[in-house]
Amino acid sequence: MKQKKVRVLIAKPGLDGHDRGAKVVARYLQENGYEVIYTGLHQSPEQIVNAALQEAVDAIGISVLSGSHNYVFPEVMRLLKERGMEDVVVFGGGTIPEDDIPPLLATGVKA
Repeated sequence: MKQKKVRVLIAKPGLDGHDRGAKVVARYLQENGYEVIYTGLHQSPEQIVNAALQEAVDAIGISVLSGSHNYVFPEVMRLLKERGMEDVVVFGGGTIPEDDIPPLLATGVKA
């Protein structure tokens, strides 16, 4: 029986136009057997969660270089919970100061 591929949504929220890192992560995941959906630039938390719902993803990767991580991650987590999607794993990267990581992990972000 063929095993189902893990589906991962890669998103770039806000006005940040630097998406090279997100694309590198997306390519790495694809090359290692994941099915990847890339949302493109300038996505709101609402758009990210709507895409995750529509695409029935297992995980969401968010790249934030604009300093909006303290808004974006908690809002994505809130919207996922609101829609009954708490099983979706959320991870991220970008320019996130060390002191901001524990509060993000406390919202349910995995890494």
